[in-house]
Amino acid sequence: MRIGVLGAVVALAASTLGGTATATPDRIDRQVVQQAIDKLARNGAAGVQVRVTDGRRTFTARAGTAEWGTTRPVPLDGRFRAGSVTKVFVATVVLQLVGEREVDLDAPVERYLPGLLPDGGRITVRMLLQQTSGLHDYADDVPDDFEAIRFKRWTPQEMLALATAEPLDFPPGTAWKYSNTNYVVAGLLIEKVTGLPYARAVEQRITTPLRLRDTSVPGDRTGIPGPHAHAYRRIGDRVVDITRLNASVGQAAGEMISTTADLDRFLGAVARGDLLKPAQAAEMTTFTAVSPGYGLGLEHEVLPCGAEVIGHSGIIPGFSTLMIGSADGRTRLTASFTTSPDGGSGDGAQDLVSEVFCD
Repeated sequence: MRIGVLGAVVALAASTLGGTATATPDRIDRQVVQQAIDKLARNGAAGVQVRVTDGRRTFTARAGTAEWGTTRPVPLDGRFRAGSVTKVFVATVVLQLVGEREVDLDAPVERYLPGLLPDGGRITVRMLLQQTSGLHDYADDVPDDFEAIRFKRWTPQEMLALATAEPLDFPPGTAWKYSNTNYVVAGLLIEKVTGLPYARAVEQRITTPLRLRDTSVPGDRTGIPGPHAHAYRRIGDRVVDITRLNASVGQAAGEMISTTADLDRFLGAVARGDLLKPAQAAEMTTFTAVSPGYGLGLEHEVLPCGAEVIGHSGIIPGFSTLMIGSADGRTRLTASFTTSPDGGSGDGAQDLVSEVFCD
């Protein structure tokens, strides 16, 4: 049930990309994009949907099928589980609260959530967003029996109990390690400061103003509303449709549902600084010696061709999501991949990223 990070896809692409960065209008070949996602559909993805924006040009593409064993195409406006892309929404809300002087980035978590964490006096809000707190990742300890926990309702307290049963992975602020626990705590921080569940705060502050009408936090709803592709897993000798599940295991670290269109609009707004005051927008993409590739909710990668990308990705059972863009936000790639029963190599991802961001 582990939720993933941008490097899972971009690192694959970065291993073989060449050429030079470019910003020439209409430089992206739609046919090459189609060939890349067709390859992905042959190598582990049951279905693929992508949206590419380059300046004023936007196009969509799809491959594979919406349902295993059928010829029904993947919907171009399909909803999907966005996994850890949720973290970018949560980090944005926390930084808005910083800009409103409701939260101090360098204050200890204990100030806002007294008694929540054994080491809350040493862990700051910044460390949560930057993944440098040392908090153990609860996802490492979620039971492996998918069928047994598939519809279980998880609470933030259960997640934190799993995490705090283990010692810190390192002293706060001294190293970087991806931990979903950080964003469970960030979600609780939002709730304490605003008086609203984090999902409602995200709705009021981001999805409603940006008109992201197909982006939601499902809560205990196990289905995906609206058109969507299905995801699969082989369990024993059975092919199981795992589209329906209780995504509360992701909490504020990875439970949201969205579309490529909504994520494209959201990433553009983040990159332009539309959602934050300048100081907080700069904080979001500030990288340090301790955390050279992860800012406050955004990951940063320099491809071998010289192109810089920022964004995040997400993995939750059945669904992988990619939301990355150029540093200025003019070029963006959002994609959803649903899993086939037997998995695969993921070949095609490197071709896709290369065509969008490199010459």
